[in-house]
Amino acid sequence: MNLSLFDQFMSPTLMGIPLIMISLALPWLLLPKLTNKWLINRLSSLQLWFLHMITKQLFNPINLKGHKWALILASLMLFIMSMNLLGLLPYTFTPTTQLSMNLGLAVPLWLATLLIGLQNQPTMTLGHLLPEGTPSLLIPILILIETISLFIRPLALGVRLTANLTAGHLLIQLISTAIFMLLSLMPMIAILTAMILFLLTLLEIAVAMIQAYVFVLLLSLYLQENV
Repeated sequence: MNLSLFDQFMSPTLMGIPLIMISLALPWLLLPKLTNKWLINRLSSLQLWFLHMITKQLFNPINLKGHKWALILASLMLFIMSMNLLGLLPYTFTPTTQLSMNLGLAVPLWLATLLIGLQNQPTMTLGHLLPEGTPSLLIPILILIETISLFIRPLALGVRLTANLTAGHLLIQLISTAIFMLLSLMPMIAILTAMILFLLTLLEIAVAMIQAYVFVLLLSLYLQENV
């Protein structure tokens, strides 16, 4: 029986029970817990340094009102990054290849930034829909275009993350299948293809980390516009 290449993106089940909740809980279990001790291990020190560097980079342009989001955005980035990296291991499942999963993360957070802007500075938030100095004839068209672009933001967040991870996983599977087919026919070509696969895997590790950072960075930019 020939399986579809997209079967790897289906939620795994065991005796009819979906295992996606285990996939979502595993990254949190792998994160080291902080302690109140003066001396902590190297992994916890690396975690603190990484969180400090990321939050400093994300929240430098944002005023103090937006700094309340530091914990949730830093946790979100670590969560997405862990799921992306765990999905590169054999016999694993990547929840972030599901568009519904990514939209479930993107839509509430984007909507929260928008509601904060409407609550704190409604004039400035609505002013983003119409650039200053627009001719009177273009006002209805520009308002329509800016409104559409505003509501496309969460869709773009979810689709970007889904498309990048799905394309990388499919490419890795296609090249792996080609290596197994060429191993008995043309061993040298198979070895060269395996080297390409190794480089592609390194690229996918970078993509998994970068996409998590880009997801949170765009959310911080939306937050910056509304605080």
